[in-house]
Amino acid sequence: MSLQDELTAVQRCLDDLVRSVGRLEKAGDGGLDIRRVRTDTDHLRESVALLRETVPRTAAVRPDLVTIPDTPYDTSLWTDSDDEGLGARDRRAP
Repeated sequence: MSLQDELTAVQRCLDDLVRSVGRLEKAGDGGLDIRRVRTDTDHLRESVALLRETVPRTAAVRPDLVTIPDTPYDTSLWTDSDDEGLGARDRRAP
């Protein structure tokens, strides 16, 4: 799932939560506890909205891809190096 899909899923769940809290408010006496939950859901809505605004900018900034050719490397690049773990070419292993 892409980040945009995840945010859409979060938004849907948050909308369901807001509807449920609204039903609880209508069914209850509107006490302090339900007002706290309402305030928390409003804060969550604001936070998700801010996150949705910032995601496209950060997701769009991506390092450029580097193409690695399939052609063999020039062997002259390694003339002064030893084969790792095999020793030098002109010497024998003990």
